[in-house]
Amino acid sequence: MENLIHRRLALQLGLSTTISTGSLSSWAVAAVRPLIQKRIPSSGELLPVIGLGTNNYSPKTPAERAARCAVLERLTGSGLKVIDTAPAYGESEQVLGELLQELGNRPQVFIATKVTAANGTREEGIAMMEASLQRLKTQSLDLVQVHNLIGADVLMPLLHEWVDKKRIRYIGVTTSRDAQYPILKRLMQTLPLDFIQVDYSIGNRGAAEELLPLAQEKGIAVLINMPFGGRQNSNVFGQVKEKPLPEWAIEIGITTWAQFFLKYVVSHPAVLAAIPGMTRVSNLEDNLGAAYGILPDASVRLKMEQHWDALRSSNV
Repeated sequence: MENLIHRRLALQLGLSTTISTGSLSSWAVAAVRPLIQKRIPSSGELLPVIGLGTNNYSPKTPAERAARCAVLERLTGSGLKVIDTAPAYGESEQVLGELLQELGNRPQVFIATKVTAANGTREEGIAMMEASLQRLKTQSLDLVQVHNLIGADVLMPLLHEWVDKKRIRYIGVTTSRDAQYPILKRLMQTLPLDFIQVDYSIGNRGAAEELLPLAQEKGIAVLINMPFGGRQNSNVFGQVKEKPLPEWAIEIGITTWAQFFLKYVVSHPAVLAAIPGMTRVSNLEDNLGAAYGILPDASVRLKMEQHWDALRSSNV
């Protein structure tokens, strides 16, 4: 199966099939095809459709730290940009700030972090954002999002002030809970937002019912957390363990289940980028394959859903 995948991908890329099987990676794809990018609706700025989530960027050993450094180096080396973090993610902001400074690639990344106001005060938000700037070792942030909608009403005017001061470029809100969807919908209808971040995967399609269409209507960019499932639903990889990819997926350049799941997510017209967690270069290399080639159209997306639903039914 692996040889079949590589030969078919080589044919799609116009490469000789005499190339050593197993040597065709997303590095080879990158040599002949550009990254898939989408535009931020509010500005037109282009961003690659695969980014990095850093909820697990608090390394406990030097080896773990080195692995995360390698991911960040390969990230920008591949042309990917979006890095999503938060003060709530342990030492992630501090580690990212240090590693990006060591690597010298801060100008090449799009940093998104988060802010909250649990007590409903501007002062909380100011203190949290100032601390984020210090930990991330930067003078400005690309995107600041109100984390889990906590204090959104009081923080939005503050975020707009910081945009005016050029301390941040874009503003948004996040959630990963279905119970918060009604609140998020209200904010999308009443506030000028550049971004929302929401949970969405082939096994968790609730956001596609109202939130994603509304984002399209309002011109709001969408980042996707948990593109492989999580929290309210099981990780999607557990459903496909030891199961082969369908032939038709291979024919359109999908070579792994990770790419299948990610291409499904980022092919939704409302979605700008997915931000899977990646702590090893091997994870990044696999996921990077979803940022090349073509994206599934509506008919293929339906086929993916039907295949997934059949797999889940067979596993019950």
